[in-house]
Amino acid sequence: KYPILDINTPYIKTDNVRDFGDGENCEFETVFVLKDFQAPEYSFLYKNDNRILGPPAVMHCASKGEPLPFSSRPLYSMTMLNLSLCFTGFRKKDEVVTLVNLVHHMGGIIRKDFDSTKVTHLIARSTHGEKYRLAVCMGTPILTPEWIHKAWEHRDDINFHAGNEEFRTVFKVPPFQDCVLSFLGFSEEERTFHSYSSEMLTPGYTSAVGDERCTHLVVEENSIKELPFTPSKRLYVVKQEWFWGSIQMDARAGETMYSYEKPESPAMKKAVSLLSLKTPNSGRKRRRLRETLAQLTKETEISPFPPRKRPSAEHSLSMGSLLDISNTPDTCKSSGEHKRRRSSCSSTPALPKQSARWQVSKELYQTESNYVDILATVLQLFKYPLDKEGQVGGPILAQEELKTIFGSIPDIYEVHMRIKADLEELVMNWSEERSVGDIILKYSGELVKAYPPFVNFFEMSKETIVRCERQKPRFHAFLKINQAKPECGRQTLAELLIRPVQRLPSVALLLNDIKKHTSDDNPDKVTLEKAIESLKEVMTHINEDKRKTEGQKQIFDVVYEVDGCPANLLSSHRSLVHRVETIALGDKPCDRGEHVTLFLFNDCLEIARKRHKVITTFRSPLGQTRPPAHLKHIALMPLSQIRRVLDIQDTEECQNAFALVVRPPTEQENLLFSFQLTAEDTLKSAWLKTLCRQVANTICRADAEDLIQSTDPDSVQVSTKDMDSTLSRASRAIKKTSKKVTRAFSFTKTPKRVLQRAFLANGTPDDKSPGLDGDHMGRTSSSSTLAVIPELIVELPTFGHFRTAGTGCDFSTGLPFSRTKLAPTLE
Repeated sequence: KYPILDINTPYIKTDNVRDFGDGENCEFETVFVLKDFQAPEYSFLYKNDNRILGPPAVMHCASKGEPLPFSSRPLYSMTMLNLSLCFTGFRKKDEVVTLVNLVHHMGGIIRKDFDSTKVTHLIARSTHGEKYRLAVCMGTPILTPEWIHKAWEHRDDINFHAGNEEFRTVFKVPPFQDCVLSFLGFSEEERTFHSYSSEMLTPGYTSAVGDERCTHLVVEENSIKELPFTPSKRLYVVKQEWFWGSIQMDARAGETMYSYEKPESPAMKKAVSLLSLKTPNSGRKRRRLRETLAQLTKETEISPFPPRKRPSAEHSLSMGSLLDISNTPDTCKSSGEHKRRRSSCSSTPALPKQSARWQVSKELYQTESNYVDILATVLQLFKYPLDKEGQVGGPILAQEELKTIFGSIPDIYEVHMRIKADLEELVMNWSEERSVGDIILKYSGELVKAYPPFVNFFEMSKETIVRCERQKPRFHAFLKINQAKPECGRQTLAELLIRPVQRLPSVALLLNDIKKHTSDDNPDKVTLEKAIESLKEVMTHINEDKRKTEGQKQIFDVVYEVDGCPANLLSSHRSLVHRVETIALGDKPCDRGEHVTLFLFNDCLEIARKRHKVITTFRSPLGQTRPPAHLKHIALMPLSQIRRVLDIQDTEECQNAFALVVRPPTEQENLLFSFQLTAEDTLKSAWLKTLCRQVANTICRADAEDLIQSTDPDSVQVSTKDMDSTLSRASRAIKKTSKKVTRAFSFTKTPKRVLQRAFLANGTPDDKSPGLDGDHMGRTSSSSTLAVIPELIVELPTFGHFRTAGTGCDFSTGLPFSRTKLAPTLE
């Protein structure tokens, strides 16, 4: 099997070693080469202190041109050459002796004490002990004894080395070796992760809670407040992070830092002040409701501005006043005015109205700050640790996988850090002449470079995360640990990575809002238009196919279903998330008892009520019909205006209700929109979580569930009692009729539909009256009130007595008349 090489050394082949092994030769140094280290010849030569080598050792030296090694111990091969091993956890001395001999036969070295600078491998039968802990901390490979036995099987292969990483990895000590785990507080579905990797959890490593064999009790600390039994002193009671940390490190983590401690009884939170519904003074009730809403939203301000030094408290704004909704940086121009204001209203100072332009600009800065924080979380919790050299257990992911998952996130983070700094300076030193658009234009070139590479390959990034999590247990454990941290707000890595996909459309919407509140003579008006166009240019570089989803196609159905739905609802970056059927419980955004449909999109909320009278089916000139619109548009509200979502507790007089605390930029105080869910298949808790998640995404916050607050119905004056009673329906009908009558006698409202139908019914192509020219028709149909056009004159032909929709209009004179003569007559 071993061909004789020209080693320029004389040798003798014999079948009887006793003829040579019982004496010394003064002329030559005798080395015995044996094929079988278990034969009687080996024992004879070993007892007589002869040099013994195996054929692989000789062949290795011959191939390398090296002299035969001088060793006092028998050396069969070089399989473990330059390896230094240490043992721990063995209880049988005979087993250790056998392993030590095999290591020596393969050229390895044994060390009694663990020296991190010299020991290359730790052979462990147990995951306990100081040697094991040191090896874990130093990243020393920890292997089972089977590694040595398997290497001995390869002893005749002169090209094989036991230190080969691919060969060695198979024999890693499982993190939970000689441990018996029990899991407390997890659902059946969650327990599937106990055995998702046979390399980690082999049969017999788990047991039922309370089993005497159990060594570790893993507790889901968020659901378990009290242990069902008193644990013994030898039982480790640890948090679930210990479990995932051990898998991530591929070694058993220390229990001390993950020890489970019984949580203290939560302190009683300060109850929201109850508002009595029997208070006779309605003004006082409204004031107390405003105070309640202010208290509820106090903790949900998106993010405070960083403090800055100020020369004088009397000549500049404090941090509290800067965040005050009723204050602006232009306020308090003179100290005298400020002092007079404080002296006249010492308890509740009345400050000038804050500009809507400043409000939306502040919102842009706040969302930008939150967005930068989320990008920092992605980098610091996920990318940097995964990219770090010298990871315990080796790299969790390959460099190609890291590049696919995170792409250009670092570049996006850098450019938005600078945008945030510029917006911060703008808001802190605000004046109406300052330009918001210039900041976006300044970085448009960098945005074009940074965003498309990430957004276009976002689907590939998500697929890589799913694949690696499924195939690599250490990556799965890494995600479990980090996604549970507060910075992630209970979101997965994939959910955090979708934020760059959503950010630019969100910025464009805010810029449009700022432009809406910018006067025409302000130079920033034109600059904002350019900035919006620059963002559109960035988004055109993004592959259209990546942005089309089923939810986006459903927007067209909403537009057709809701009469008067704003055209700007249609956007390639907007998608429908959820739809719920409700009943309004307050007087905003519509009357109490109205059936309201809420369409939740990823960045806004469309509020529509059920029509009192459905419009007839529309027929296009081509003969195509469209189903009648059953809903009437009320409001399209950006999700950024929602400050708090109230989960109203169920009582006998209030069932399945919730409320939104809203603050539009033009309002001076919070508004309360309260609703009752009507669909039986709609779970309130799931709906509120979905709503808060979209709000958090819009304002770039991770802590979505912190937006939800449970409150009792009395504190916000909400009740669902007698919503469907006969008296309630009659009351709503009277209220609607009252509104119709009021509108009919109103001199400030144009009977627009009446006039339009009159024109269409009586006008013909041959009728070319000056009063029916295109200019008059356009002005009449587009005006909602005659008060807007002080001297509007309408000329009508002689119609006689015209009747429409139950309302008669006397246009019999046929003479020009002013708006004061448009009072209709009821029949």
